[in-house]
Amino acid sequence: MFEAPKSPYLVPFDGSFRVADASTSPQTDASRHKGKHRRERTENLNKLQRVLAAGDKHAVLLVFQAMDAAGKDSTIRSVMQGVDPSGCQVYSFKKPSSLELDHDFLWRTTCRLPERGRIGIFNRSQYEEVLVVRVHPKILDYQKLPGDIDMSTIWEDRLTSIRQQEEHLARNGTVILKFWLNVSKEEQKRRFLSRLDEAEKNWKFEPKDVVERRYWDDYMAAYEDALNGTSRPWAPWYAIPADDKPYMRARVADIVIQTLQSIGLRYPTPSAEDRAKFAEAREELEADKT
Repeated sequence: MFEAPKSPYLVPFDGSFRVADASTSPQTDASRHKGKHRRERTENLNKLQRVLAAGDKHAVLLVFQAMDAAGKDSTIRSVMQGVDPSGCQVYSFKKPSSLELDHDFLWRTTCRLPERGRIGIFNRSQYEEVLVVRVHPKILDYQKLPGDIDMSTIWEDRLTSIRQQEEHLARNGTVILKFWLNVSKEEQKRRFLSRLDEAEKNWKFEPKDVVERRYWDDYMAAYEDALNGTSRPWAPWYAIPADDKPYMRARVADIVIQTLQSIGLRYPTPSAEDRAKFAEAREELEADKT
């Protein structure tokens, strides 16, 4: 298993994380996140992705969770810009379908896990089952669960299932990084108003997002429990300040790059048998006069 890159935004593994103490604004130098530095990050990630694909030993899973308007979509676009599209896959998880409700709550995300050599990105994820469903427990009525639901244990039971699955995946070569994009309530309000004020952003606005905003404190409590319950060395959470978008994107990119650099990626070394076949192929090609 890999070692989680150090960061001031790494959620501790001992259950001591507190949302109230997590900053939504930059806590380190925020001046070096455009132009040359952004291009360098893009080039580094592109090179690392090519080696990841060639080596075909690891899969990488990036999980993004956040309140509405925190910048998940734009962060995914920015971080993955310049990476070979054939080497990554993005899935956005919304309201479960009837087929998905006929399976356990981990099934729909398990079906979308990246294969070796690829980077998989979850825009929302299985964590919705301990976030939005926890805030709105009436959703459980539609999930066809057997027997009576014990509301005193169901959330910890689900966190245990997620934690155990992530450990299994990590043991088998999936590198998991999870990002909570931590936007302030004030900044979310500003972004919502911007979507209303600017015609080209109207399409982004959903009235239901304002309804969900009423449950802010409940969501923060759910996030705190989820991050404490599942941030582990093999599947760490990072609580990234999201009020400054360029800074947020740079921090996510840095953590992904540091992780890929740390897991010993390398191009495959040809065997003696391969080299002999290469020599035969070279001899044939050089003799070809067409």
